[in-house]
Amino acid sequence: MEEFKKMIISCANEKGGTGKTSTTALISWELSNMGYKVLIVDCDPQANLTDLMIKTKSHENSSITIDPSLFALLINGKDLNDGIINIKNGLDLIPAAADMNLFSRWVDKQDIDEKAKVSYLKNSLSNISSKFDFVFLDVSPTMSLTNDNVFMCCDWIIVMLQTQQRALLGAKSFLSYLQTNLIDEFGAKVDVAGILPVLTKGQSIIDNAVLKQAVEEFGEDNIFENVITAMERVKRYDLTGITESSRSVWDKATHSTYTAVATELISRLEAE
Repeated sequence: MEEFKKMIISCANEKGGTGKTSTTALISWELSNMGYKVLIVDCDPQANLTDLMIKTKSHENSSITIDPSLFALLINGKDLNDGIINIKNGLDLIPAAADMNLFSRWVDKQDIDEKAKVSYLKNSLSNISSKFDFVFLDVSPTMSLTNDNVFMCCDWIIVMLQTQQRALLGAKSFLSYLQTNLIDEFGAKVDVAGILPVLTKGQSIIDNAVLKQAVEEFGEDNIFENVITAMERVKRYDLTGITESSRSVWDKATHSTYTAVATELISRLEAE
């Protein structure tokens, strides 16, 4: 494995239901399988990523307590290292809980300027991110002070594009928001690694029509060649946690898909 520049990444779109949490989890999983050290930080108050990872860890019959949560660490000025839960070799988690709903309000009340408010998480994360090859931050599908904090941390964003017209509009709106509200106003150093299509029907007429529009809107080079299709196995992981059975053809197909995406992500980042 080649030496790699540390990267902080988020999969995002302001529209919900685009598969960002599942994609974050599975790309992180595959990168750790490749030998990279990966940290996933759940910044979404719904804590779906945390739930998925805890279910995955429970395969080992491990007893896991989500204490402290990310928000508890932040408001108490604690080292984020104190919240790390090891999920498997090369993959760690800092969990979220419902209290993350309070983060925006809490930061907004701090006696600091606007740039410091949107950079609060970045400053806290700086002491820990250098220990990992990749840090993935999971977010809710909203534009908020919490998400502003996440995107200010990021080197790269993967824009999730479910092949629906609303998701295409959401991607355009999201990119405009990043440029105007974070890059132009606060000097965010974030860039877009690519637009990752999530096919809802698997190469249907609608899928292909939205993909064609995306190519016209963003340029072919900015669209991931490897796409994700809606897979029942990924939905099952929400119930069971991530499994990787050598005897399961469905596990093999799912991990093969996300390994291809993870490999392309590395190629895209190395090309920059």
